[in-house]
Amino acid sequence: MNDLILSDIKNHILTITINRFDKQNALLNGMYLSLSALFEQAEQDDNIRCVVIQGNDNCFSAGNDLNDFLNSTNSITEGGGYQFIQKLGKFNKPLIAAVAGNAVGIGTTLLLHCDMAIAADNAKFMLPFAQLGLCPEAASSYLLPKLVGRVKAFELLVLGDNFDAHTALELNLINQVVAPEALLETAQNIANRLIKIPPQALQKSRELIADGCKQITAEIMHKEILEFEALLNTPQSKAILKHLAK
Repeated sequence: MNDLILSDIKNHILTITINRFDKQNALLNGMYLSLSALFEQAEQDDNIRCVVIQGNDNCFSAGNDLNDFLNSTNSITEGGGYQFIQKLGKFNKPLIAAVAGNAVGIGTTLLLHCDMAIAADNAKFMLPFAQLGLCPEAASSYLLPKLVGRVKAFELLVLGDNFDAHTALELNLINQVVAPEALLETAQNIANRLIKIPPQALQKSRELIADGCKQITAEIMHKEILEFEALLNTPQSKAILKHLAK
């Protein structure tokens, strides 16, 4: 599983690369566990001041691997995906996402926990939870309305239509749109700017901006996951997911 999630530490920056491009970076349970372990490492290592999460210039993540998801025998609350979103909600260092190509489900909702996000102009975002017979996750039912307003959040989370990078910029979901070939370098340049800021000033600024909603985010995540698991066990959702996983 290690080769599906790559990591590199250089100049106080931990770069995490999702590396399952033959499957559009669809995330397996073990990949989520690897991501959680790297986020834990970043929290514990004072040498790491910033984290960049990326795919490549054509793909970020197509979300959960549906076959892996359906074949799991564990409760969702015991799975790697829930562990990862909990880690995201509590993470305490600057996090930058570099997004290209498909950013589906968690590929979009994790951006709500990032401090900055850069997207290539080929990025396509999608939140298809209701279309799958499911409900929002990763506290997106709380964070997205705060960002874009309730009615727009309803449209994105319930109708689930895809939207492009320029729309994501207008919605304040990302900071900047760049050409695909400039994406990864742009994210690294921003990370390098951040680590030049005095470490305590960077950390305290980040805490003051982000900490206000951490407790409610954790509560919303827990409520969402209980509803998500209940919906996952309905005949409608099972039928949709099995059809798509073929």
